Amino acid sequence: MTPLLQIDHVTHYFGGLCAVNDFNLELNKGELVGIIGPNGAGKTTIFNLVTGVYKATKGSIKLGETELVSRKPNQITNLGIARTFQNIRLFKDLTVLDNVRIAFYGQLHTTPVSALFGLPANVREEQRISDKAMDLLAIFKLDGLAGEISKNLPYGQQRRLEIARALATNPSLLLLDEPAAGMNPNEIEQLMAFILWIRRDFNLTIILIEHQMRLVMGICERLKVVDFGATIAEGLPKEIQNNPRVLEAYLGPGGVG
Repeated sequence: MTPLLQIDHVTHYFGGLCAVNDFNLELNKGELVGIIGPNGAGKTTIFNLVTGVYKATKGSIKLGETELVSRKPNQITNLGIARTFQNIRLFKDLTVLDNVRIAFYGQLHTTPVSALFGLPANVREEQRISDKAMDLLAIFKLDGLAGEISKNLPYGQQRRLEIARALATNPSLLLLDEPAAGMNPNEIEQLMAFILWIRRDFNLTIILIEHQMRLVMGICERLKVVDFGATIAEGLPKEIQNNPRVLEAYLGPGGVG
């Protein structure tokens, strides 16, 4: 069976600095895999390479049989990859509804002429997009806040809105970059259940970058650990938990000391 995502020997340099060194990952449909490592280890750079923000210096990234290296971010989104960001990136001065409507516009079936002159076909398409956005907000229990300006939402609801916006692009693969950042223990528990729910109900495959080990160990099926751009360990969470190289990367020489 062809993997959903295949990253082969990917290396990326920023000038003379090697940010990602010979990274490999094979991801099958339906998996939930975590990438962990200390700050500056290259985790978010990997996401940026997969989503076309950066072009890999070396190596191959394939979604199914389709090569992603050299494709633009919007092309990769249309192929079925969506992401969130460590620092929430909403259109903060737009409404909750408009944040999700924007994500649906890649699926808009109209012409520039129809849009320019407000022809009936365009009006129908705009309504269809609004209806789909409201349906998605209802699933996330945000429909009652559709008219609110997104920057006025509490942090947890902003995070849910960002994920809802990502799902509006109809992805098969979702990349979550530190979704638990800034959350308290109770919110993390809710987030764990939430991620498992969206994987099941939206038929998603998920890669998760996270520093909250409670979340990582609780829901990820396997882990990749990177440090200074290189993979230092991979395996089941229980195998990673006491790996000496991982402890040293996080805690310094001597591990737990």
